[in-house]
Amino acid sequence: MKKIAVIGSGFAGLTSAIELASLGYKVTVLEKNSTPGGRARKFESNGFTFDMGPSWYWMPDVFDKFFARHGKKVEDYYNLLKLDPGFSVVYGKDNTIDVPASFEELVALFENIEKGSGSRLKRFLKRAAVKYKIGMDSLVYKPSHSIFEFINLKVLIGVLYLDVFSNFRSYVKKYFSDSRLTRLMEFPVLFLGATPQNTPALYSLMNYSAFSQGTYYPMGGFHEIIIGLSKLAKEKGVIINCDSNVEKINVVNGKVENIVVNGEKLLFDGVIASADYHHVEQKLLEKPFRNYTTEYWEKREMSPSSLLFYVGLDKRLNNLQHHNLFFDADFDQHAKEIYDNPKWPKNPLFYLSCPSITDPSLAPKGNENLMFLIPLAPGLEDTNEMREKYFDIVLKRLKDLTGNDIEKNIIFKKSYCVNDFEKDYNSFKGNAYGLANTLRQTAVLKPRMRNKKIKNLYYTGQLTVPGPGVPPSIISGQIAAIEIDKYLNKL
Repeated sequence: MKKIAVIGSGFAGLTSAIELASLGYKVTVLEKNSTPGGRARKFESNGFTFDMGPSWYWMPDVFDKFFARHGKKVEDYYNLLKLDPGFSVVYGKDNTIDVPASFEELVALFENIEKGSGSRLKRFLKRAAVKYKIGMDSLVYKPSHSIFEFINLKVLIGVLYLDVFSNFRSYVKKYFSDSRLTRLMEFPVLFLGATPQNTPALYSLMNYSAFSQGTYYPMGGFHEIIIGLSKLAKEKGVIINCDSNVEKINVVNGKVENIVVNGEKLLFDGVIASADYHHVEQKLLEKPFRNYTTEYWEKREMSPSSLLFYVGLDKRLNNLQHHNLFFDADFDQHAKEIYDNPKWPKNPLFYLSCPSITDPSLAPKGNENLMFLIPLAPGLEDTNEMREKYFDIVLKRLKDLTGNDIEKNIIFKKSYCVNDFEKDYNSFKGNAYGLANTLRQTAVLKPRMRNKKIKNLYYTGQLTVPGPGVPPSIISGQIAAIEIDKYLNKL
């Protein structure tokens, strides 16, 4: 059996390992941290269980499709619950929208806010559904080695329909005028790595997932998906080695010969790097074997970093849902402070996850589990003073807007920011989501999945195709496995 190393155990790493084991390879996953999961790790303290990263379960068909490829079902590994409301948007005091799971109720909600918008929402999402189908059937499952992968009649017609060359802001405003509705439709792009004005309108397919497919939650926490994927990997014979820090990739005659792990040279026939692409290129490979220069990376547009707070309370809260978006501040100003003029935001939007509302097992009885997230520009100077300043900001906003005064009820708190992303994940500039999904960084314009100078090294994850987010990472891992298999089968 040929041996393949997978560097990193996030979603892309685990799915590539599962694919390769299914194809008959002996696969070893090398994870630098003490537990698998990458950004989707969890930790426990004081009776609380916190997901460290992803918390939104969208695009459920991607998860279903992956498990089905391996003769399994999602429910074989974790239990999903559809949230209703899917999420809540706070625009101000006594000005909140709860987004219902029922499409009919959603249409009625839009119509109540802006006359005629119910029928326009139907048209918007009907078109978004077609974009989603075209994207999932013809675009995202491609390795993007060459533009010729996309040159066929079906894809070309699809690209014309996808509104690739329209920006998201102007596209949304063709359908809706009320600022609450436009902000609601635009919110997913805040995490895609560009302002709505610089994001292609094709990403309205995200609205299809949010409003038509719905928002789900894996009981026990988002990390249950990692546990499920790890279990499936082990069932297929994958070895997952944690506390295994990859220090160097050695190349001989245009191929990886060995990997240095914790000071020891290990031999492999192929390597998939699901760790941070920039780190692998600039730190693990010698200069002649890199796809890109330092200057190239400095010019990339990165998606945001984040300031997160994991908080345990000794009481339950009111007037909140599982997912809560606080959009009482200026969306455009915060976006500019992330993407156009990077700085600590003056008055940030933020997200509050309260999973113990849905899943009481995540907190001691009568207590509440919270995660605050503020999107930030990557590469900011990260200090404890700044972290505490922004914690005070979100506490005050939470109190003023929802009536929940929690300062005296905090029994656990941990922060996580740019420095932690760099330390734990070797994340380029401390980014949280990968590469921005701008038009100039789409498909073949993203960093290539295949190393051009090393025949048996492939990349996967959020800095290559198809892009940032959990479902794209799952797809990325699958594609990378198929591509390295094609190469090894030629030998």
